[in-house]
Amino acid sequence: MHTTATLEETSQPAEPMGMKLRRQRRRLGLTLDELAARAKISKPYLSLIETGRVPNPPSDEKLQRLEQTLGFPAGELVSEAHLQRTPRDVRDMLGKLLRGQSKATNGDGDNLDGLLRELLEQSAGQTERAATNVVPLMNKVSAKGPQGSTERAEEFISCPELHDKDAFAARVFGDSMAPQYGQGDIVIFSPATPAANGDDCFVRFRDGRTTFKRVFFESDKKNGAVFRLQPRNERYRPCTVSKDKISGLYKAFYKYQRIAAAD
Repeated sequence: MHTTATLEETSQPAEPMGMKLRRQRRRLGLTLDELAARAKISKPYLSLIETGRVPNPPSDEKLQRLEQTLGFPAGELVSEAHLQRTPRDVRDMLGKLLRGQSKATNGDGDNLDGLLRELLEQSAGQTERAATNVVPLMNKVSAKGPQGSTERAEEFISCPELHDKDAFAARVFGDSMAPQYGQGDIVIFSPATPAANGDDCFVRFRDGRTTFKRVFFESDKKNGAVFRLQPRNERYRPCTVSKDKISGLYKAFYKYQRIAAAD
């Protein structure tokens, strides 16, 4: 009975992790920039954690660095994250498992095995569903022209309305897509969603370069099928690229836009 009560109490933390981190950061007099630098975590991702806008807790490695930087007891944030990553119905199943231990120790081994199988099946199903709503955030995408390339994902963000296992997000820099997209905006792209004429797309060239532009499907006598890559900012000129030079067009699906600077 004592074990079950402990599980139920710890499954409902009194304070969300993000609020706890922000309160401790401010108590220590640290800005978001300072904490991000000391803990080696990107400032945008740290802001998402503090405001509770990440679908899952950060990795154990990041949490350990936050524990050290903010002076939390070793393992406090990691243990809380492990519990948060467990779906509520799986936690309920774990409670059933713990309550069933007494029966199992009295010779009812089949009961314990059955509960374990049910717990594992439930956990696997929940993990698969959760993963479809999380997309990797790439470092940056050029909005100046067909140059630059995506880099390794720096973090993961949530997009509940999108169910595309290949979806990814990128941060815009430059102003060629202004005013619809500004410096620092995060755009989520969906490879599974067909791009239509006039859509804003992440464009990947066969030589590895990438860009973010409005795409129009056209043709000319010399090159046949071509794409016109049109900046939304009228100060920039469009360019026309033959179809065989492009390896992928990924439609913009969702935009995260900064409204005000985070403290």
